[in-house]
Amino acid sequence: MHIRNSLIMSPVRRGAAAVELAVLLPLIAFLLLIATDFSRVFYYSIIVTNCARNGALYASDPTTATQTPYTSIEQAALADAPNVSGATVTSSTGSSSSGGGYVDVTVKYTFHTITSFPGIPNTVELTRTVRMRQVAVVPNFG
Repeated sequence: MHIRNSLIMSPVRRGAAAVELAVLLPLIAFLLLIATDFSRVFYYSIIVTNCARNGALYASDPTTATQTPYTSIEQAALADAPNVSGATVTSSTGSSSSGGGYVDVTVKYTFHTITSFPGIPNTVELTRTVRMRQVAVVPNFG
């Protein structure tokens, strides 16, 4: 009989569990939202990196424009980002000290968080730049 009585929770203990839940639930919800926003920032930073890489790949090969469905560096860069709106793509060319040419493609995107808590930024500027060597133009005799 003694063991059976100890397994039954008293009404006082049930009330304490409800109070503990009421105190901790806002903190748990806050941590969940922060983790969600952090995950979303990481996801969009990968997308922005891939966009910059795609744009640089398109711009680095002079024969690519004739073989792909894209008509510009921006269109090629943003091809992998159908759910990203408002991203800007810029490109520049230059030459290295060894004489080879290169192209820089920069993609910028302003990320907006779900939450707006004090002390936590509501927007994050994601910027990625990829530099690739330009392929030398070689005559095609085939």
